[in-house]
Amino acid sequence: MSVSVNFSRRGLLAAAGAASVAAVLAACADTGADGQAIDSSADAVDYDTVINSGPVAADDVVAASTWASAIKNAGVLSTGGTKTSEVFSLEDPATGKVSGFDAALAQALARYIIGGDDARSLLEVTQVTSDTRETMLENGQVDAVFATYTITPERAEKIAFAGPYYSSGQSVLVRADETGINGVDDLAGVKVAVQSNSSSGPALDEAAPEAEQAQFQDHSSCVAALEAGQVDAYVVDQSLELSEVQSNDAVKIVGEPFTEDPYGIGLPKDSDAQEFVNTFLQTIYDDGTWNAIWTATIGAIIGGEAPEPPVIGSVPGSETAAATASATD
Repeated sequence: MSVSVNFSRRGLLAAAGAASVAAVLAACADTGADGQAIDSSADAVDYDTVINSGPVAADDVVAASTWASAIKNAGVLSTGGTKTSEVFSLEDPATGKVSGFDAALAQALARYIIGGDDARSLLEVTQVTSDTRETMLENGQVDAVFATYTITPERAEKIAFAGPYYSSGQSVLVRADETGINGVDDLAGVKVAVQSNSSSGPALDEAAPEAEQAQFQDHSSCVAALEAGQVDAYVVDQSLELSEVQSNDAVKIVGEPFTEDPYGIGLPKDSDAQEFVNTFLQTIYDDGTWNAIWTATIGAIIGGEAPEPPVIGSVPGSETAAATASATD
């Protein structure tokens, strides 16, 4: 069924299924690895409490990883990401603080490695685009990429992925007064914006091969083209669309997601980072920190209970080095 959705800040319950995650966990209170209680009920979770209450790796665990040791010695985790996504990673211009689901995971990882009581101060975010993510990792400009980064086998030839840690899906954004486009099935012959070098183009080729694609450098450029009438639709991960409609009444989401896009943490290919970060992810899955982060960020927008996080290494391109080696023996 096709639906047209205009989201308000607290009126996103209809989109709870848009994350493309089937199962959900009941809200619960857990204890983090440092002994502090993590309460994942929607009314009790405070963002800063969550990112400063998660687990901290033991010194010998960090020392065993060359990648993590370098970050601890630097005293900061340098990531590629975004500062303009209201749900996933948004910078407050007044304070310079970055908040959101991806931002919180990165801040929690930074504290897991470095320790301390101020996770925000341990993270440095550099704005990336779909075209620059792999390059910045390959060049060593950043330690990791948290950027609603869909795992694909093609990308995994250049970099490593930890996760997946979340799953979204490609969806359609149109102008708020649009009545003729109600989903991906209506895009034949329509000029559609996509971000260059993103997973949206190939997904649109498969779902709507007769759509006319127009490539733009980044999310803001695609939205601007849509608002200006240069294109009549924009296809991108629905997570980014959810962020956009929080503050932009000129656009709306139509239809349902037509793909499942698992998000991973981009990491240097030839390093021990993947194993270390996957251990971090499994730790915060198990101790309730992931649930609490979801509740303090995405859950504060869409309501409902935290979904079950995806299984680490479960999608093509996210296989661990050990599993790959075993498969080739």
